[in-house]
Amino acid sequence: MNSHQTSDLITVRDHLRYAVSRFTAARLFFGHGSDNAWDEAVYLTLHTLSLPLDRLEPFLEARLLPGEREALLDIYRRRCEERLPAAYLTNEAWLGEHRFYVDDRVIVPRSFIAELLDEQLAPWIEDPWAVSSALDLCTGSGCLAILTALAFPEATVDAVDLSNDAIFVAERNVSEYRLTDRVNLIQSDAFANLQGKRYDLIISNPPYVNADSVNALPPEYLHEPEMALGSGEDGLDFTRIILREARQHLTDNGLLIVEIGHNREALEAAYPDLPFIWLETSAGDQFVFMLQAADLN
Repeated sequence: MNSHQTSDLITVRDHLRYAVSRFTAARLFFGHGSDNAWDEAVYLTLHTLSLPLDRLEPFLEARLLPGEREALLDIYRRRCEERLPAAYLTNEAWLGEHRFYVDDRVIVPRSFIAELLDEQLAPWIEDPWAVSSALDLCTGSGCLAILTALAFPEATVDAVDLSNDAIFVAERNVSEYRLTDRVNLIQSDAFANLQGKRYDLIISNPPYVNADSVNALPPEYLHEPEMALGSGEDGLDFTRIILREARQHLTDNGLLIVEIGHNREALEAAYPDLPFIWLETSAGDQFVFMLQAADLN
């Protein structure tokens, strides 16, 4: 659509309708925060206009200034032409009520573990104040490490990633949440730089996409760091490292919690003797397992 035609777009409502049409025609993939064209259009529009993200109704008939119209049309265009996830266009991602800075140095945060941390891992952890040490393996933007520190007020949290780029992004988020005294950022290949350290809780949302699925990923996912997505032929390479090495880094009553995507069947077939406890999330009980330290002996 040329600029003469888009000058017919006057109100916020007009621009939302236009965005939904563009997004649908471009066959965009939604999987980084919203799951449909309308929600994505609303989010990008409210964010770009610096309006409250939870309040659309009062602004629908508001008329836009030329500069605002230009900014909206530009962000809609980039979403369609560059197929960038919305989070990379706005440099923010949300887990529940919590906002995090993101860019293409880190995977866009999306984890069912965040929901579980909101509930302080009840009923598995009876006293949240008794957790004194925790590890977030594959921390990316640092989001789960931060949520862990918020859930367990007495805990020191080690946030580990192989990528130095990710550590820089996580540093920014930890600083914004004023948790630099409680969240330690460590560059490490899995447990390699954690010799002698033990934790009451280890959480991880590691790479878990299998090779076939990596090859079939929509363009939006190809902007994310490749090492944060794929994990070998069956998607379980990194999970195997965790299961092999976690025990020596857990306290005697420690818990291990790992997200593994759609790999429950493959994991249970590979480890028939491990008593996985599958935790209930908003999407069901297929995606996050828990093991107690004693189960890993």
